[in-house]
Amino acid sequence: MFERNDSGKIKMDTIAVLDFGGQYSHLIARRVRDLGVYAEVHLPGILIEELKNLPGLKGIILSGGAASVYNEDSPKCDKEILKLGIPILGICYGHQLIAYFEGGDIQASDSGEYGVTELSILSKCSLLEGLGSVEQVWMNHGDQVQGLPSGFSLLASSDNSPVAAFSHPGRKIYGVQFHPEVIHTRGGDRILKNFVINICKAQKEWGTDDIVNRIYEDIEASVAGRKCIIGLSGGVDSSTAAVLVGNKIGKDLVAVYVDTGLMRHRETEFMEEVFSKMDLDLRIIHARNRFFEALKGITEPEHKRKIIGKLFIDIFDEIAKQEQAEVLIQGTIYSDRIESGLTQHSDNIKSHHNVGGLPEDLPLEIYEPLRDLYKDEVRRIGEKIGLANNIVHRHVFPGPGLAIRIIGEVTPERADIVRRAGHIIEEELMSAGLYYKVWMGFAVLLPIKTVGIQGDSRSYKYPIVIRIIESRDAMTANFAKVPFELLERISTRITNQIREVNRVVYDISNKPPATMEWE
Repeated sequence: MFERNDSGKIKMDTIAVLDFGGQYSHLIARRVRDLGVYAEVHLPGILIEELKNLPGLKGIILSGGAASVYNEDSPKCDKEILKLGIPILGICYGHQLIAYFEGGDIQASDSGEYGVTELSILSKCSLLEGLGSVEQVWMNHGDQVQGLPSGFSLLASSDNSPVAAFSHPGRKIYGVQFHPEVIHTRGGDRILKNFVINICKAQKEWGTDDIVNRIYEDIEASVAGRKCIIGLSGGVDSSTAAVLVGNKIGKDLVAVYVDTGLMRHRETEFMEEVFSKMDLDLRIIHARNRFFEALKGITEPEHKRKIIGKLFIDIFDEIAKQEQAEVLIQGTIYSDRIESGLTQHSDNIKSHHNVGGLPEDLPLEIYEPLRDLYKDEVRRIGEKIGLANNIVHRHVFPGPGLAIRIIGEVTPERADIVRRAGHIIEEELMSAGLYYKVWMGFAVLLPIKTVGIQGDSRSYKYPIVIRIIESRDAMTANFAKVPFELLERISTRITNQIREVNRVVYDISNKPPATMEWE
């Protein structure tokens, strides 16, 4: 996507993140990019010569991971990396791996640390500059470093981690047992800034203008002069991709919006109103009957996603044949690829219809202009290219739509219930001035019924779950601590206006351990 040297490597100061399979590996790269420095993720098996040849390489971060360093099949990098003479930071598993390579003692803990922990800083150094003597950090580990390698200094400890941070200042090698990339670590941004800017001396060369220019160059090189179609959902990802590509290839792009019957309240009307004003060849496909028929009797979440993904592809293929298109543009972003298990050591949390389940014999070439970007990077690009606020900062909506906000079988009746409930939640958040302050707010319909009293009579109806969450990037999230008065208004409206519902509950789960959506 970006300007590269003769070997195909991006030309700017770079921090390499080695991904050992932790859920936060790409969040590390995201945080580094927040600092204005380019970061890219590599598999741990990358050859040391390839690492050395990365232009502008200023530092290496070893990510967390679920394995134990003593397991034969655990992911490991070449330990000669520690002799490259450039700054290295190990996080969680990466912290343990450095200690393991250097002869330290790593043991399984009698009681692991999971969640918020108090860190006692015992010795100040450049990595921990600006932090207090006690800091709140986020831990997520079973193994721990019990004994320091020779030549390393102890920086910090916690109740369950005697060696929670260490350093070898002369070699600029550092390790932290906690996760500075997670927002629950209050001084995490400062730690990463200390490492990237102060220790690695990396220059800030990663900005929105640079990204947009490089994407345009990539579009020109990849699809100019070819007929393309794009699946347009109305979300910021597909909308940004459509405008970027449309700006470069004009009428060679056909934007296809599919009304699945599983969309938000009056979504099709919204799409017509917003995108008819843009210089896009917009096609609206009414396909609700096809989707509901295909989902009859299906209750398993991944099965739903696969069916919906296949139907989307079938429809795009039909349009492509009509238009003689060669390329299918998708608004896939980095987090889609991560959660779909498209990194070697990551788990497949869920498939995304624009990532997983694509048939091997798909006649269309896939092009993903946003594939290496994170959600808020995409939002900044959307603002830069002139997308309206009601697109750029619209709440995230899943590709499979309401199908995964209906637990169990999907029916037109259930879709209508959860759609109306979701609309009430969004209206009340907007009225309270909170809509743009939270990441997303939506309803989930449970496949059970509960007893209630309505109009002095016994009722037996569906419960609705309200989920309102705060996040910076969708990699981690907290449930939103909205006022009880707001929740009461939402609950009252839902039970009064949706006759099929008699109970409303609020989901107070964070991510992790939960995910954003229920399915």
